[in-house]
Amino acid sequence: MRYVCSFCNSYKGPNIAGYDPQLNKLQRLFNPRSDEWHDHFEWDGAILLGTTAIGRTTVEVLRINAADRVAHRLLLIDSGLFFPTADS
Repeated sequence: MRYVCSFCNSYKGPNIAGYDPQLNKLQRLFNPRSDEWHDHFEWDGAILLGTTAIGRTTVEVLRINAADRVAHRLLLIDSGLFFPTADS
């Protein structure tokens, strides 16, 4: 099971949807109870890519690739504490 940190979740708030930045259409967010992570996301180093409208919208709404978060992930990767893969 995947969890989101409380800081990311504060961006979500009560939202269950947002706008897909690619299609500019309202889209529901990723639901870890019913969606498969690998169907919507993939890692490009420290950057999480949304591969579907649901993934892109979730990354955007939760600000998952904010500069400070990417910098933190890079430090974790360099320290050998985070290993982003297609199925994580």
